[in-house]
Amino acid sequence: MSGFVRDRRTRRIVATFIGVEADLLRSLASQVVELLHHEHAVPDTSMDPLEALLEFSGPTTAPEDPVLQRLFPAAYDDSDEAGAEAASDYRRFTEGTLREGKAANAGAVIDALEEAGLPTELSEDGLVFDVELDDATADQWLRAFTDIRLALAVRLGVEADDEGRWADLPDDDPEAQAYELYQWLGYLQETLVIAVTR
Repeated sequence: MSGFVRDRRTRRIVATFIGVEADLLRSLASQVVELLHHEHAVPDTSMDPLEALLEFSGPTTAPEDPVLQRLFPAAYDDSDEAGAEAASDYRRFTEGTLREGKAANAGAVIDALEEAGLPTELSEDGLVFDVELDDATADQWLRAFTDIRLALAVRLGVEADDEGRWADLPDDDPEAQAYELYQWLGYLQETLVIAVTR
């Protein structure tokens, strides 16, 4: 994996993936989409578009899953009655749309990987291909990386300044391997940020 760079000729943002890396990234993005669609906050797509615009029956309480709690934190301090009511109203009016946006960002990762040549079922060793992103899609990838890394951090219990904890784990420890994945996604995100700003 080369990291993202901006092609000077086409002005598109490009990265080279091997099949296993791309398949892993697709799997992580798919898991985020599944998590976002798992609870009752998912927008009702069968509704008439005008009715959907006027529909404000989203969730009023925080999600139960710790990852979703981090992805959708309370907008107001809910330690008193007024704050709790404001937080509930904000969540009811916005969370469904926010979930839809986050799922679309993760879906953009999946779509770009597959359009670039990642097969539905990865069976070929040595598969290498380039992913090319325009600026709008690169922005979606950046947002998706943030959500995927946040989900991993919550599941692993990553905290600020705890690098020593991870360095002390044996290489074959599943948590150490998951943390390496978290770090790899950080590298991808960092190179994408640099490419977007050039």
